[in-house]
Amino acid sequence: MNYMMLLDAAATAAEEAPTGRNWGSMIGMIAIYAVIIFAMWFFFMRPQKKEQKRVKEMLNEMAVGDCVLTTSGFYGIIIDISDDTVIVEFGNNRNCRIPMDKSAISKVEKADSNTGAESK
Repeated sequence: MNYMMLLDAAATAAEEAPTGRNWGSMIGMIAIYAVIIFAMWFFFMRPQKKEQKRVKEMLNEMAVGDCVLTTSGFYGIIIDISDDTVIVEFGNNRNCRIPMDKSAISKVEKADSNTGAESK
């Protein structure tokens, strides 16, 4: 008799097993992955692209006479600008001029802002 009960239980369990895919759980899993991917884009890639855009605009707005800070920490004044290089003058004696790539500039202070502060 116990053997018959076990066979009935096994047959009942086999009948109750799902025969197809559970689409609800698959859609939920896809939605969770979509939210995770969107969150990664929003918190990591979007700010980086905004920063790249800001740096590109800063480098395009550089002019001769602007005070710059290089990525190595030196302050200088722009003497000449070409397509992808700038010549920066360093030091008080004004004879240390170094050509460098535009990407080596991390901060630009406009010459107009310096003259306005001195006139006050």
